[in-house]
Amino acid sequence: MSSLRKVLKGKIPDNLLGLVKRGFDSVGSIAIIEIPEELEKFEKVIANALIDNIKNIHTVLKKVGIRYGRYRRQKLKWLAGKRTKVTEHKESGCRIRLDVEKCYFSPRLSHERLRIAGLIKQGECVLVAFSGVAPYPLVFAKNSPSKFVVGVELNPVAHRFAEENVRINKLQGKVKVIEGDVAKVVPNLGRFDRVVMAMPKGGERFLEFCVPAVKKGGVLHFYDFGRFDEFEMIAEKVRQACLKVGRDCRILRKVKAGEHAPRVYRVCVDAEVI
Repeated sequence: MSSLRKVLKGKIPDNLLGLVKRGFDSVGSIAIIEIPEELEKFEKVIANALIDNIKNIHTVLKKVGIRYGRYRRQKLKWLAGKRTKVTEHKESGCRIRLDVEKCYFSPRLSHERLRIAGLIKQGECVLVAFSGVAPYPLVFAKNSPSKFVVGVELNPVAHRFAEENVRINKLQGKVKVIEGDVAKVVPNLGRFDRVVMAMPKGGERFLEFCVPAVKKGGVLHFYDFGRFDEFEMIAEKVRQACLKVGRDCRILRKVKAGEHAPRVYRVCVDAEVI
């Protein structure tokens, strides 16, 4: 489409056009946008412009506040189009159904999911902690030579969608999703060739449960938020967690997996656990 600001010229005052956000999240047929306070009286105009100019967008929702609670939910207000918060998103050959208000999902992590899928070796058994509606397990199962992928998720709504997603992608023999608390479930699952901790905020509290789940010589992928000068401090969290449970590790790389806020990144520390 043309620039959203160009489309809106003449529909909202010129002095406010610069406040229109250039980007938005597109999840399936739903666009999720942010509206600055100064533009709230024009939010319906902006929403309808999106629907009129982007063929695959049928619903526009507005973020209200920040993510909240242990399930990382996001309150969303309907602005235009079909009145729904459930959609089906397509990524890397996978169909992912979800309720965008009740389940955490970021389409911006598609490249990161493929990055890790590209590291998985033939026959690996992989664990994904905080697996949500199962985007990581699905992408790994479809795009890597993994043997088996297990996902663990506490949010019961996300877990139900994860079960449905495993079925509609016909991956019942390769992906298993478990509902429960990572701290209680993971210690009973044995050891894996690779463990992905797919929750950047507060994930460090679960390192003591996830590090022991990595086989000797296996790889841990740990996410956190930080500025560039904090990357080494994030890696140190992994080192200290390994020492705490009687293991050691070798930091393989520190990867920027997207920008969370100005100059604050989602960081993935890839570490070989010894």
